Amino acid sequence: MICNNLGINEKGHLTFAGHDTVDLAEKYQTPAYIMDENKIREKCRIYKKAMSEFFGGNSMPLFASKSLCFKRIYEIMKEEEMGIDVVSPGELYTAVKAGFPMERAYFHGNNKTDFDIAFAIENGIGYFVCDNVEELDAIDREAGNKGIKQKIILRLTPGIDPHTHAKISTGNVDSKFGAAIETGQAKELVELALSKKNIALMGYHCHIGSQIFEYDPFCDAAVIMIKFIADMKTELGFEASVLNLGGGMGVKYVESDPEIDYAKNIEGIADLVKSECAKLGVTMPTILMEPGRSIVADAGLTLYTAGTRKEIKGFKNYVSIDGGMPDNPRYALYQSAYTVMVANKANEEADYECTIAGRCCESGDLIQEGVKIPKPERGDTIAVLTTGAYNFAMSSNYNAICKPPVIMLDGEKDYVAVKRESFDDLIARQV
Repeated sequence: MICNNLGINEKGHLTFAGHDTVDLAEKYQTPAYIMDENKIREKCRIYKKAMSEFFGGNSMPLFASKSLCFKRIYEIMKEEEMGIDVVSPGELYTAVKAGFPMERAYFHGNNKTDFDIAFAIENGIGYFVCDNVEELDAIDREAGNKGIKQKIILRLTPGIDPHTHAKISTGNVDSKFGAAIETGQAKELVELALSKKNIALMGYHCHIGSQIFEYDPFCDAAVIMIKFIADMKTELGFEASVLNLGGGMGVKYVESDPEIDYAKNIEGIADLVKSECAKLGVTMPTILMEPGRSIVADAGLTLYTAGTRKEIKGFKNYVSIDGGMPDNPRYALYQSAYTVMVANKANEEADYECTIAGRCCESGDLIQEGVKIPKPERGDTIAVLTTGAYNFAMSSNYNAICKPPVIMLDGEKDYVAVKRESFDDLIARQV
């Protein structure tokens, strides 16, 4: 099994966080997102403990809301004393409604509108992660209107290629995010921020990409960022007190993916940061990191019901499910790998090769190709593992398909965190 919260019971059924997934499919119907609350809390505590131990001070992990956003998640993050980052007023609003303390919230995005900025300030946002000159001007203006001095950190691009998929790589010089260090634009942005009377520049941010298994890219980015801190201290007299190293550590989606020891990675990054700070005469800043996928991905799976099985002799076999790209667009977007199981036949031999196809009117509506599972029949329960990140968050109503519910598991309890959409929900905003 790719994660320690999975198992097989005496019925031969797949279990998740100790619950029979076939029973869950019958109780809540399918498709359904299933989330292991205790696994989420376990991952939060790994990050918090490691960052406190190795970075010390006020260092803190910020949960990356883009990976999974609904009220219960923010309640858990509040209870676990995590910070959060948000990338839209909708994520911010959801966090506010969940009672999350906004002083521990950081607002990201490469194109925050005037409304976004005003809305965030009105709700007491802790920090903006400022991306560009226009945004800097807008934050200064709005903070002035409110009579406050707004804390910000600047998003910079260190010019790192983490060898991940092009669509989730964000640290290159030509990224749409942030100001490049090597072109001199980062320094210009620092100078401008320091000139603004309604802004308190606290430090810098970088994020090099997602689903990164290698350790070296994070270290490379940290070296570049600390050197920039030292350069700005020398050239402008400003020494950053906050350094946000972003997120991006990978997770195990399939057996061939490596295991990552997140605490060990954090320890290694901390050793390097301390060494570089000492070498360059920089005061150790407060370190922030932004785990999202690595907090929630393997805390989730999605349950479907098998429908049509189509066998094209000499070509391929299709098994269609009652969900697809509306609830999981990641394979259609960038051919993301997943482990697929027949939950009610979990102890049977996986000797039937097939493509798992969605129900949408799109030939690209696939969940996975070339998987081997026990031969499924109509009505079998299909489980797609490690779907806690970027599935619910990226879901849509394409083909006017209702979004699945989110079911939380907490020990022996199971409860609804997000209700299944109804047909009335689909047309509620139509006039």
